[in-house]
Amino acid sequence: MMKKVTVLHAMVLVALVLVEVSYKVEAVNCSLMELSSCLGAITFNAPPSSTCCQKLKEQKPCLCWYLQNPTLKQYVNSPGVRMVTNSCGVPLPNC
Repeated sequence: MMKKVTVLHAMVLVALVLVEVSYKVEAVNCSLMELSSCLGAITFNAPPSSTCCQKLKEQKPCLCWYLQNPTLKQYVNSPGVRMVTNSCGVPLPNC
């Protein structure tokens, strides 16, 4: 059952990336497309790549916006995303 939920989250994340949700925060272009290198780690609980962690750190100012966006919140709060953010040393903020 957990794999089905994780796969569903991954599919929705991919769909959101394809839709290209974008927002500007502190001179950073908040774009889920920038985090596409993290998709494998989020979906399959694999260790995140250095590219994933670098992009996640670049997108750190955007995390509150992602969490406050009703469309994105449920996916950004997923266990896979939490594992990746913690592994990269960029835990999800309390917004």
